[in-house]
Amino acid sequence: MRRKVAAGVAVVVVAGAATAGMLVFTQTRSEAGDTAASEVPPSTAEVARQTLNDSHDADGELGYGVTTTISNRLPGTLTSVPEGDARIARGQSLYKVDDKPVVLMYGSMPAYRNLADGVEGPDVRQLEENLRDLGYTGFTVDDEYTSATATAVANWQEDLGLDETGIVELGRVVFADGELRVDSVEAKAGEPATPGQKVLTHTGVAKAITVELEPADQRLAKEDTEVQVELPDGKKITGRVDEVSTIIQPGEGQNAEPTTKVEVIIGFDDQQAAESYALASVDVTFTADKRENVLTVPVAALLALAEGGFGVEVVEGGATRYVPVDTGLFADGRVEISGSGITEGTVVGVPK
Repeated sequence: MRRKVAAGVAVVVVAGAATAGMLVFTQTRSEAGDTAASEVPPSTAEVARQTLNDSHDADGELGYGVTTTISNRLPGTLTSVPEGDARIARGQSLYKVDDKPVVLMYGSMPAYRNLADGVEGPDVRQLEENLRDLGYTGFTVDDEYTSATATAVANWQEDLGLDETGIVELGRVVFADGELRVDSVEAKAGEPATPGQKVLTHTGVAKAITVELEPADQRLAKEDTEVQVELPDGKKITGRVDEVSTIIQPGEGQNAEPTTKVEVIIGFDDQQAAESYALASVDVTFTADKRENVLTVPVAALLALAEGGFGVEVVEGGATRYVPVDTGLFADGRVEISGSGITEGTVVGVPK
């Protein structure tokens, strides 16, 4: 009869297996290396050499990614709004108030004040960079709004049909990361223009994929991580995680608890592959970790040793012995192992 310190089955959460969402059922013993001449395990498996992928498949929605709202800051009347799906680039009009354009410029810092001679700050540099890229000259691109900057602004205002004040009033310019696509129009021409009024929502012009993950799977979605995307026609393209954010979704029904989701935005370079799809469902494969050419066994083959750590029961003919092992990646019901005498093809017990 095989000697054990503790008979019976214990449930152990293995370090690393919890991340993979698995529980390991094991038996314990006192000394690695014990040999039993009889009672071979009811089931066995061979140590295999393979590549392990800690991966997860998820449903994604092909579209244009996150939408952002543009709100008006100027009083008057809306005299022109864009059409849905319109593309707007640097220096072009987003909409008009009293027949004067509100202009798109590029930058990450939102406009928050009037810009005039004597003002200093990174928002000044951002404006001057745009003026330079639009072809206006005669000033130094820095954090200082000088009389030379004001002259360039006056020239820009003249070209747009604006009053040539040399001052950029708050609300005349909207900053975005780059060229944008109008996703929806929230206001109509002829309506009063009021500060805070939602005028339109926009996205980037490149198509992107949105995926919602459970919080437990957030480890899969690290920024700049590569993912594999399968399009509706079966074509596979490589994407990358561009943005990860946590969103709270209200519960459905009375007194329902809200749920937390991880929203992942995936960008990809092969835009032509998705050109024929306006909106579509796609399959996305995330890979959190990958181990190539490693020795693996079924997770169920792991035994928790009484003195700590894990081992496997090596089967040699009609006898068995316990061998301590180090564990690595857990994936697809298998675990990476290494230990003295553990080689490809070694037979180990798998308790039922």
